[in-house]
Amino acid sequence: MNHIIYSRGSLKILDQRKLPLNEVFVTIERVEDGFNAIKDMLVRGAPCIAMVGLLSLSVELASPDKLLDLGKLTGLTKEALYRYLEKSCQLLCEARPTAINVRNECTKLLSLVSNDVSKEEITFDFLVDKIITYIESLLDQDIQVNRSIGKYGASHIINNCLTSGSDEKVAVLTHCNTGSLATAGYGTALGVIRSLHEMGRLEMVYFTETRPFNQGSRLTAYELVKDKIPCKLICDNMVAALMNSHKIHAVVVGTDRVVKNGDTANKIGTYQIAVIAKHHSVPFYIALPMSTYDPEKQDGSEIPVEERSQEEVKMINGTYIAPPEVSCWNPSFDVTPVNLITGGFITENGVFSAPELAERHSN
Repeated sequence: MNHIIYSRGSLKILDQRKLPLNEVFVTIERVEDGFNAIKDMLVRGAPCIAMVGLLSLSVELASPDKLLDLGKLTGLTKEALYRYLEKSCQLLCEARPTAINVRNECTKLLSLVSNDVSKEEITFDFLVDKIITYIESLLDQDIQVNRSIGKYGASHIINNCLTSGSDEKVAVLTHCNTGSLATAGYGTALGVIRSLHEMGRLEMVYFTETRPFNQGSRLTAYELVKDKIPCKLICDNMVAALMNSHKIHAVVVGTDRVVKNGDTANKIGTYQIAVIAKHHSVPFYIALPMSTYDPEKQDGSEIPVEERSQEEVKMINGTYIAPPEVSCWNPSFDVTPVNLITGGFITENGVFSAPELAERHSN
């Protein structure tokens, strides 16, 4: 699924707000375009937010003379380049504050560049090319990371959620959209589901509509139908009834941030699914690349939770479904306590408990 079309100096992204009925691509020429695409949710999903943000920087940086004309660069010097990167990264990190990937990737980028600024043998042009090449490498890297997440997650579910030696197929529940559209490709939680399907071990994936932005009914449905993966869409308020009446072997969701103790921020509605899963003894997994881990925050109370427009709750496709005057509460995320994450954390390095995840990151 080619939702990010990139070549050096050129970037087009699929406007996910138009899916599933229309496939419309939008050109990104500047960092501000990337910021607006993230803020206005043309793209979403923590890995995809980071990718589009950094690629918007790469596209803009491909024409340093234009940056000079716009006043974004104060000169064609390495010091001016570093100041430009700092300012651009700060802007991108403000677009969706709950998602940590873009901040982590920007920190890595700035660290990479800062070491070279003072080296006389490194030229401005060389450093620009190094930055762009590094950002471009993240595209393929993200897809490989997601495939590893898929492999480890599928194997863990088969080995731990089924009777030993059984060739039984699994039924899985997921929430929001964590597939190709939320990453550079393949997906995190949906990558696990794709892997199960490729192994011939997936009976059915149930997925929620994910109100109010409907990432499930619009985006996950779009991906699953395209890939001919057996699936059923359910309303957000059907999860308890589903687990009470159907055999669900595991819940697998993604995340926008996992903090040091294992508390996890993800799309609003995740917390209640975790509560229901624990009541029904259904293993609950979080799928994430290590770039989504935030060791600086001690627990979930420190995670900033974005609140979005009330109109997202009251309207669908520009039509009011509630009285315009009614007041709404619209947090985009909730925080699931670590004690409800009973299956584990699925990463590109394996499946871990919260303490193991923290130890793995520190090493």
